[in-house]
Amino acid sequence: MEGTKVGRGPRPFRSLDSWFTHEGFLRLVKNEWRNLGDAQFTCKLKALTVPLRQWHKDNFSDMDKRLLRFEEEITKLDNLVSDGIYDGTTEARRKALVRCCEKWYIWKEIHWKQLSRSQHAANMDKKTRYFHNIASARRRNNRIDALMIHGRLVRNQARIKGAIRGFYKDLYRQEYAPRIGIRDGLVNQIWNAEEEALEVLPSAEEIKEAVWDCDSSKAPGSDGYNMNFIKKC
Repeated sequence: MEGTKVGRGPRPFRSLDSWFTHEGFLRLVKNEWRNLGDAQFTCKLKALTVPLRQWHKDNFSDMDKRLLRFEEEITKLDNLVSDGIYDGTTEARRKALVRCCEKWYIWKEIHWKQLSRSQHAANMDKKTRYFHNIASARRRNNRIDALMIHGRLVRNQARIKGAIRGFYKDLYRQEYAPRIGIRDGLVNQIWNAEEEALEVLPSAEEIKEAVWDCDSSKAPGSDGYNMNFIKKC
């Protein structure tokens, strides 16, 4: 068997619901947002992905290794107790390790539930292997390893990306449209009051109602921020 690693470019940014269970996450977002100054809102969101990626790497990377390390420490303490070595420090250390394990299990569960997007997994407890398998299956199904281009099977990822980009560029290209005015009889003229009503900006309450009506797990754009991030931050 011969295996090759395919480079698919940088991984796209995605906000994770598990971040909100970390006590320092919202403080980080507020500080970074304040440091970005008066830049345009979309530009600030894009710039915010850089510190968020680093923060995720520092606080959420290698979940399995961290859990294994905590569990090994707990096992060592249990062995000391079995050998008759026990004091208040040992008990306090073990309780702290158990709390850390519980916290990391919660983060891991929320993380894989979001990636799997399983509709019937709301009440399942610590079945991270189940969620991991679903998320992995989704990635396999969504991955394009080969594409038929002009009658030839192409496996080069750069050519596949170029062909897909060109297809949608042609699909959504704006065709020439004749300019039709009100005097052509095809469009009815509106009254001044109707014109003013159309130009009124939506209120903050209307915007909030529209945002809160969206599913928290959905991302409205390609920036990777889901509605849960918008609602809580």
